Amino acid sequence: MDALTAFGLFAVTAMLVCYAAEDRSPWFILAFAAACALGSIYGFLQGAWPFGLVEAIWSVVAIRRWRERRR
Repeated sequence: MDALTAFGLFAVTAMLVCYAAEDRSPWFILAFAAACALGSIYGFLQGAWPFGLVEAIWSVVAIRRWRERRR
């Protein structure tokens, strides 16, 4: 397993864990947004720009959800 694959595995695992824990705290929603940003970086680095683009959008959506939940 090379470093890029390990990075992608970490990003996707973090997304899964944070998504599963979102009901526990709004901070998990923010962590999910950060993990989506990491997934986006991974997608662009590996050359899968559609994946990178969709993950970037999910990151923005999650930040908006975090802001709403904190109110």
